[in-house]
Amino acid sequence: MLLVLCVDLDDDLGRKTGFSTPVIGREAVEEAAVALATADPEDSDVNVIFQGIHIYDDLADRDESVEVAVVTGNDEGDVKANREVGDEVDTVLANLSTAEDVTALVVTDGAQDESVIPIIRSRVPIDGVRRVVVRQAQNLESMYYTIKQVLDDPETRGTVLIPLGILLLIYPLALIGSALEMPGFVIGTTSALLGLYLISRGLGLGKRLDEAVERARRSLYAGRTTLLAYVVAAALFVLGGVSGVNTLESVQESAGGEVGAPVMLAALVYGSVQWIAAAGVTTSLGQITDEYIAGSLEWRYLNAPFYVLSIAIVLHAVSAFFLDEAGISYLATALTVGTLLGIASTLVFAVVESRYSDGDGDDAGETPRTDSA
Repeated sequence: MLLVLCVDLDDDLGRKTGFSTPVIGREAVEEAAVALATADPEDSDVNVIFQGIHIYDDLADRDESVEVAVVTGNDEGDVKANREVGDEVDTVLANLSTAEDVTALVVTDGAQDESVIPIIRSRVPIDGVRRVVVRQAQNLESMYYTIKQVLDDPETRGTVLIPLGILLLIYPLALIGSALEMPGFVIGTTSALLGLYLISRGLGLGKRLDEAVERARRSLYAGRTTLLAYVVAAALFVLGGVSGVNTLESVQESAGGEVGAPVMLAALVYGSVQWIAAAGVTTSLGQITDEYIAGSLEWRYLNAPFYVLSIAIVLHAVSAFFLDEAGISYLATALTVGTLLGIASTLVFAVVESRYSDGDGDDAGETPRTDSA
């Protein structure tokens, strides 16, 4: 038996007419086609269903064993839609009352619906694929789907869009001389904005930004302290940057001119390290609080604030030494204290966690002996 299988991957039939799918049988399929044509005459899936009916009638007139059915997916995405189509194909095959081997002729309206062919082939052999397109718009949907696939595929998207975006960002640099003139300003601004958009699409920044906003929204409604800790840490980080720049300016003024790269880096670190350390401690404490509230806190998580303090002590001492704010003895002491603080916190919390776990086991083991005594 030949099964003429009309594929509607995004479920236009179900969404626009309310028909329950899959639709099996010539009369039911024709009724579904008329309903979809009435609801949306411009829908290309109308042509698919009527083409399936036409093929069925042609084969039936030749006394061939044939059946026609419509299977649909959903509009939630390719993976979910493909799975839905596979489930409906299984339903159609289960409802065929025939002892003959069943093969399928797939009828689609373009390349997008044909992406489900491997799913169908895994369930029933396919004799052929018939694509139905409007004659006035041949290849239009395929071209649209191809472009859409390029933009959705991370590897292809990055390969194509990022270089193009960089070229569009380079172009305004050639117009810097005429930036204040109206034609150059308009062209340069448009090219720069388009280049930034293409780079953001190539890197998938839009999706990542949406995910970050969604995570922040969930954290806000869930009452998580991490969100507040991140906001405070960001403010402390900015203050640290400002303090570092101010310290660098003071060092340059006292030196009477430019200073070397090591001294410049040391001044930036010396002025900002305490603020950045406070930001690190704030975020770690916020994360520890959320882990404790969620009941998933482990003792080793408490190492984070002490590690931040250890690193801050070491960086402060090294930068102070380069700026002649501290001597070699202070540097040695700070390096020793920072190292010992990190090691001590690691050992202490490891021992506490080990003893706490062993203590639970010992208590559980000692209870029967206490009762028996």
